[in-house]
Amino acid sequence: MPIYHYTQPLEIEITPKTTVYKEDGKEICTFQRYYSNKLKRFLDRAMEYRYFLRYDIYDLNDQVIFTCKKVSKKGRVFFQAFDYETKEHFTITYDKWKELVADLLILGKDLNIVIEKELEDWTSYVWEGREIARWRARVEGEFLIELEIHEESPIQNPAFFVAISQCALYIGS
Repeated sequence: MPIYHYTQPLEIEITPKTTVYKEDGKEICTFQRYYSNKLKRFLDRAMEYRYFLRYDIYDLNDQVIFTCKKVSKKGRVFFQAFDYETKEHFTITYDKWKELVADLLILGKDLNIVIEKELEDWTSYVWEGREIARWRARVEGEFLIELEIHEESPIQNPAFFVAISQCALYIGS
């Protein structure tokens, strides 16, 4: 099972370009929070860095390969993701709003994945009743983040899980 790791600052307003490593230390991709202009960055700061939320994932040649962003429409919050390699769109929406920690649903063309969100432990990505990946952030001076993708996962691209995890789990709504 491939295992990936990266670190993130504790301060949400810091947006460094971050490298994702495979367990053997090999660089896999990089990512960064993205603002299309300075006004959005300014307004986001005023709204505690939770409104204009978008992460771009880059390959090792610095080309965008995956994007995930927060969308607010008519009081409803959800996320949209796009895989530039497969041209596939995904919608990530909250499920069970009445619970303290709501699960999320990833909806794709032929894919429905449930994200069983945990605050203090592993968050599981579940497809057809089986865990296919898991993600967690531990605090040790900064966030130490781990991602494991099971062999039976229909998606093996770590960019998919990193982008969605950064938006929906690391920052949230």
